[in-house]
Amino acid sequence: MASTFSLILVVVTVLTGIIWTVDKLVWSKQRAAKVAAARANAGGAVDEKILAKVAQTPVWIEQTGGVFPVIALVLILRSFIFEPFQIPSGSMMPTLLVGDFILVEKFAYGLRDPVTNTKFLETGEPARGDVVVFKYPLDTRVDYIKRVVGMPGDRVIYRNKELMIRPKCDEQAGKTCPGFKKLDVKFEQRGEFSQMGIPLDRYTEQLGSVSHETLRNPLMPDLVDRYYRQPGTYPDEWVVPEGHYFVMGDNRDNSTDSRFWGFVPEQNLVGKAVAIWISFEFEREEGSMLPSWVPTGVRFNRIGGIK
Repeated sequence: MASTFSLILVVVTVLTGIIWTVDKLVWSKQRAAKVAAARANAGGAVDEKILAKVAQTPVWIEQTGGVFPVIALVLILRSFIFEPFQIPSGSMMPTLLVGDFILVEKFAYGLRDPVTNTKFLETGEPARGDVVVFKYPLDTRVDYIKRVVGMPGDRVIYRNKELMIRPKCDEQAGKTCPGFKKLDVKFEQRGEFSQMGIPLDRYTEQLGSVSHETLRNPLMPDLVDRYYRQPGTYPDEWVVPEGHYFVMGDNRDNSTDSRFWGFVPEQNLVGKAVAIWISFEFEREEGSMLPSWVPTGVRFNRIGGIK
């Protein structure tokens, strides 16, 4: 869906740009020549209203000239600087809630063609702990948002709700590689958030240089039988291929992420989530049989940067 919109935006920008350019270089000069000829033929003073009708700018050209700069600016901002996204699910709770509207920094991981998402300029790479938006590997028409847990070459284990990482290490080079290290976590509170009536445990987790919060459902076991299976590893262990990333939602027991479908290719990255610019409370319409939601308020306290 996002790619379709980008394609439409590019096509409209190109078409209006062509019309705007041709008008500036050709048609406006032709209109000016008609006005000059009319003045010369009049041999003196001439009614300006009559001159305006002689070389009147067509409405469709006038409207295009007004629209093109705006559309071009939107295309540049959305494709290369910042793009707004809405959080549709609770997979990133408590960091991001349903109703959060976020800004994604498009230039964080390279400038990309807005239609094909092909990178044409390197500007940076994801860091462990970044919250990233990416094209869902199983359906690139859909945008997902998760947190980067495993970097290329890492070994990742998620066992008994604990995350363990062994950073990339070349054993063949004769190095002594370190073992897996559990992430530092601290229990904060139970019951602030719930899922299907079950109080969730909130933890603070240190992931690389990023300290952030996660949620766990103490009554839900790890769904190991549904995990993505990688040859040569345990069912709850993964080796991140080069050029790929292992991502997870902060709501660990309510997130469909790399544990279940695999890795995110570098070319699928859209950008880095950096801020919440507005956040709405949503409440289902009473008596409605449809999954429609209406905003009931603004959560001003959520506006700001994303950890």
